[in-house]
Formats: sequence, C-alpha cells, structure tokens
Amino acid sequence: MKTKLGLLLLMLLIVVGCDDSPQTQQAAESITNTLDMMFNKIPAGTFTMGSPEDETGRGDGETQHKVTITKPFYMQTTEVTQSQWKAVMGTEPWKGKSVVKEGPDYPAVYVSWDDAVAYCKILSEKEGKTYRLPTEAEWEYACRAGTQTTWNFGDDEKALGDYAWSVENAAEIVSEQYAHQVRLKKPNAFGLYDMHGNVCEWCHDYYEKDYYRQSPEKNPTGPTSGSFRVWRGGSWDDGTRDSRSAFRDWDGAVYRYNSRGFRVVRELD
Repeated sequence: MKTKLGLLLLMLLIVVGCDDSPQTQQAAESITNTLDMMFNKIPAGTFTMGSPEDETGRGDGETQHKVTITKPFYMQTTEVTQSQWKAVMGTEPWKGKSVVKEGPDYPAVYVSWDDAVAYCKILSEKEGKTYRLPTEAEWEYACRAGTQTTWNFGDDEKALGDYAWSVENAAEIVSEQYAHQVRLKKPNAFGLYDMHGNVCEWCHDYYEKDYYRQSPEKNPTGPTSGSFRVWRGGSWDDGTRDSRSAFRDWDGAVYRYNSRGFRVVRELD
C-alpha cells in the first residue's frame, strides 16, 4: 500500500512539474524595459542562412551558408513604435507625411539608418544597457526561428496574411495604405511579430552582394565598409516574394521612407 501511495505521489509531482515548466521558462525568456519595450531571448544556435537555388523570388546575393550565433541575445518583439521613438528622441519624423497612420502603437517610420543608430545610442544611455541594431545574420536567425522554409510559417504564401501586412492586405486597399499597429498578426516561434511585413527593418551591416560567399561562420557582422546598409523583411508596400525569410535589400544610410523602420537588440548583461 505504501509503495502504491509513493508511486502515486511521484506521478503527481511529475505532472505538476510538467505543467509549471513552460510558464517558468516563458517568464524567464522575456524582459521589458522602462519604456515597455518587450524583448524575447533568442538562444544561440546554428542555421543555414540564405535561400535554396530553386526558391521562387530568390535574389543573387542569397547564397546558402552555415552560420553560428554563439551568444544568445534579446530581440525586440515588435518594431519600434511611435510612442517608443518619441520617448527617446522627442521628435515625430512621420508627422504630416503621406500614407502614415499616427498613433502610439504604430511603427516609427521615415526613420533612416543613421536615425536608428542614434536612437540605440540614446536608449543605451538612458537605460544603462547596450541596445543596437541586429546584424543581418541575427535578424534572419530570429526571423526563421528554427525553420528553413520560404517563410517562418511554411511555404504557402496564402498564409502570409495571417502573419504580415503586405501589398495584398494593405497597399492594394486604399484605406489600408500605411504601416499598421504592431502585434495584430501572428508571431513566429520566437514570439516576434511582423518579421515578414509591416515595415522593412534596418540592420547593422553594410551591404555587399557577394558577402555571403566569404562570410565567417561565427557571428558575421557584414563587410567592414560600403556605400549602403542592409534592411530586411517586407513591408505593407511589398509583395510576397520580398517578404521571404532570406530576402535582403539595401539603401543609403540617410534615406527615409514611409515603409521603413527598425527593431532593436538588447545585449545580455
């Protein structure tokens, strides 16, 4: 009788432990700073960056190669919002501009690469933590969230509308031609929203078309110099093929657009 009772108690402890474990892990993996910016911890790991040669819409600079992110980092779960921008910079670069919806939870747009870097610098000083733009490798690693499909939800572009704002559900509808509020679509497996489309997102790296061919395997940070900076992810004004996990593009560091924004990385202490 005592043996059966002991086994029953053991099984009960196992069940309770299994139920509590995901909740405990989820709480430990997310942090929020003083501006209510939420960050999810992205674990270290290895993935295949770029796209296979038969992927529809593939660009010339998407050569597949192995990349290892050796250190975990915190990635903002959404794009930087207008309220978060104003709290740090005290400005409204989107004010009075065309095809922009204003509001605290809409992405900060008309923000250049230089502007985004300045934001990270001031935010770091305010918070006493290190904030920066993600490297291109970190961005794609976080976007894929363990997948190797065209999008982080699979290969069926019909499902894109469940995860992103793009031409089909924004630009082609007059009343929807703007970047939308964050967190309205489904997140990926890392809990990150709008990675495939809302606004295109600036990354740290200089752009070089063939960089992938000589990119170091561990923690690549892009070329040491260049004329352009990389941005990743699609926007409300882009088609489905420009929202793929491997899609990459570039622009000058000073240019500002209604479809361009950013999200930030916070380094671990």
